[in-house]
Amino acid sequence: MFRPLSLFLGWRFSRAKRRNRFISFISAASIMGIAIGVGALILGLSAMNGFQRELEQRILAVIPHGQLTTAQGPVDNWRGIVAHLTSAPGILAASPHVPLDGLLSKGSKLKAVQLQGIEPGLEAQISDLSAFIEGGNFNELQPGARQLILGQAIARQLELELGDTVSLLLPTPGSQGFGSPERHSFTLVGILALGGQLDTVLGYTHLEDAQQLRELGEGVTGFHLKVDEVLSADALTMNAAMALPSPFYVDSWMRSQGNIYRDIQLVRTLMYVVLLLVMAVASFNIVSTLVMAVNEKKGDIAILKTMGAGPWQIRGAFVVQGMLNGVLGVVIGALLGGLLSRQLSALVRWYENASGHHLLNPEIYFIDFIPTEFHWADLWLVTGSALLLIFVATLYPAWRAGRLLPSQLLGEA
Repeated sequence: MFRPLSLFLGWRFSRAKRRNRFISFISAASIMGIAIGVGALILGLSAMNGFQRELEQRILAVIPHGQLTTAQGPVDNWRGIVAHLTSAPGILAASPHVPLDGLLSKGSKLKAVQLQGIEPGLEAQISDLSAFIEGGNFNELQPGARQLILGQAIARQLELELGDTVSLLLPTPGSQGFGSPERHSFTLVGILALGGQLDTVLGYTHLEDAQQLRELGEGVTGFHLKVDEVLSADALTMNAAMALPSPFYVDSWMRSQGNIYRDIQLVRTLMYVVLLLVMAVASFNIVSTLVMAVNEKKGDIAILKTMGAGPWQIRGAFVVQGMLNGVLGVVIGALLGGLLSRQLSALVRWYENASGHHLLNPEIYFIDFIPTEFHWADLWLVTGSALLLIFVATLYPAWRAGRLLPSQLLGEA
């Protein structure tokens, strides 16, 4: 089928000046449609890769993979439980924590906060928070010093800077939420800059300060866990909890942030299907172009068959002609998609600065920018799928051209 004569004829047919300008227009439209579809699909997949990267390297690097909360009050022997948890299958590290949900107050400004009392040395094995803390790290949290690390959105709303003092309003221990709150002064020693929703709620203080404020003594109310397989965090956390002597409530990132991961995978799949259909529609233009090209070149086909060209050589020539147009569109789309995907974040940032409008609200989304990460595998997948669609689109017109008989063609001429 694919002999040199077919390649030569297909090349000549694609380069020949057309008598019908409408065929040229349809051909150009098919090339542009394929280019737009390929470029948009590569760009969209790169954006989804970027969101998944930020989820894994930013969110999952900060929040614990699993979390255990005591079901029967605080536990005192937390060091023994930490040792027991780290020996469980799939658990890489464990750290105690004491939550402090309250209100931060600075002047007339108030902000709700989810404070975590942590042991800095152990929490550093769970989380990579230090990489996102401006002005300090976990080691800045000293026991008894009443120090805080807050998200940058909280600090911005309360107009706080490093070294400032802020009041924390907490319910009176044992009051069950009723009665006048207690006011405690803290010093800001670090600002957490994740650039997303977590910056609006998270804060950290030392474990001993949290224990003192909640009057727990040496007790803790929960543990943070890091697992070796993040997609199996639910099962690994449950297995670790089942091996403990006292009951615990089990939670994991799959319940708090898992919807983000599922949304990314769903959008990736829908985007691939929808844009593949766009390329399929563009490929139908190739069918139209080749059908009209066959009608235009009936005389040439008759002469070629009279000179001995076989049906498969004629079919191969029109397949080559259609593939050349398709390959041109795929190459243009791949170049545009690859170049734009590498510069997507910068382009979106320029648009936001120019328009004053932010596409992602950090109070709603887990990041406040459009990320991108180009993968060569996506490029080959998209271009391969597009070329397969184009090849399928050329088969019917080429088959029809090969069935034409010289006697019929010369009679029509």
